Amino acid sequence: MTEAYDPTDEGAKTSFAADMSYGDYLSLDPILTAQSPLSDAHDEMLFIIQHQTSELWMRLALHELNAARDALAKGDFQPVFKMLTRVARIFEQLNGAWDVLRTMTPSEYTAFREDLGASSGFQSHQYRLIEFVLGNRNPAMMKVHEHRPELHARLTAELAQKSLYHVALDQLSAHLERDLPPGIYRMDAPHRADDAVMAAWAEIYTDPRRHWSLYELAEKLVDLEDYFRRWRFNHVTTVERIIGFKRGTGGTSGVKYLRRMLEVELFPELWNVRGQL
Repeated sequence: MTEAYDPTDEGAKTSFAADMSYGDYLSLDPILTAQSPLSDAHDEMLFIIQHQTSELWMRLALHELNAARDALAKGDFQPVFKMLTRVARIFEQLNGAWDVLRTMTPSEYTAFREDLGASSGFQSHQYRLIEFVLGNRNPAMMKVHEHRPELHARLTAELAQKSLYHVALDQLSAHLERDLPPGIYRMDAPHRADDAVMAAWAEIYTDPRRHWSLYELAEKLVDLEDYFRRWRFNHVTTVERIIGFKRGTGGTSGVKYLRRMLEVELFPELWNVRGQL
């Protein structure tokens, strides 16, 4: 018979009265006690944890996107590629979360929906920041954050910076030694496709070996948006599966609003240029 394994036989530390433990380092106590269901419904815990973990992943996405933007502004491409790959994989994780939430049926959601009041994922300031960093900037979406001045200030500060795509276009312009139209730098409005920008990206794609860093950057951006689009699509189908075409708890049109968001292109020239090659 095999004897029970004792980790202390290999020197594993088991007493943490005077040392930092795993739970201490990760601050697990406040994290694992941050779930406060407002009903007796079994599935409310799933709903809370799914959204809390999504916010944690979005926090990491913002950490990576801001660092990638700073590095890209300096022309330091290699870490940018790594960071953008990581953000794409973060959205892959977020996609998987919808699969878990879809195990909840409409009847189970109805059991606690009224307890949500007017709260809604539509009000996530981190999601809004991600959109702003990537270039989908709509100041009208900031109104929902006016009751939290510190969050509203963060969003305002983001609108004063160039988006990640703006910085990518700076690098494109510098590499090709060609000025791009100043009108493309819309700080407080969504980016719009521009023919001159698409022509510049077409030059990169026509000769990848000559422009490899910009070519790889373009593909990393497309990869990121690809996963971001999948996340949005899965959001739509999950909501439709659970509540149908009811209005969202935050007052939006629900599925209709989310479907409208599917039409948003973050980096339109990078998608449109494919039809010209």
